[in-house]
Amino acid sequence: MKAGETVKLKKSKYGKILVDGKGRTLYLFEKDKRNKSDCKDDCATAWPPMTVKNKARAGKGVMKSELKTVKRDKGEKQVTYHGHPLYRFEEDRKPGQTNGQGVDQFGAKWYVVDAKGKAVLHERKDGSPDPGEGDGGY
Repeated sequence: MKAGETVKLKKSKYGKILVDGKGRTLYLFEKDKRNKSDCKDDCATAWPPMTVKNKARAGKGVMKSELKTVKRDKGEKQVTYHGHPLYRFEEDRKPGQTNGQGVDQFGAKWYVVDAKGKAVLHERKDGSPDPGEGDGGY
C-alpha cells in the first residue's frame, strides 16, 4: 500500500487534523451529503478527491471503523471518514499546508477535519481543538 493511502493525524494550528500518508492535509466539503461527493469536474480539479485502489489504512488516532470508501461517478473509490468524503487542495504545495481552510468555493466552504470527523472552524492557540468544535455538516 502506498504512503498516500494512509489517513493519519498531524498537529497543526487547528489542533490534530487528518492528513494523508505524505502529510498532505485532508478536507471536507460542506456541500457533500453523507457518503456522497458533490465535488465533480472543475471542483475535483481544484480539490482532488483522496482515492484508493482498495481501501485506506488508518494511522494512529484515526478510527479504522469510520474510514471507508464511496464510489465516485467514474468508478474511483473515494476515502470517507465519519461519512465525509475527503479531499486534498491543489494550492497546498507542501505537506502540512492548510491553504484550503475556510475557502468558500464551488457553493460551500471547505474545512480541515479533526480525529472525530468534525470540521475544524478556527485556529487554536494551544494547538488542540475544542471538544465538539464544528458540526461537520451532519
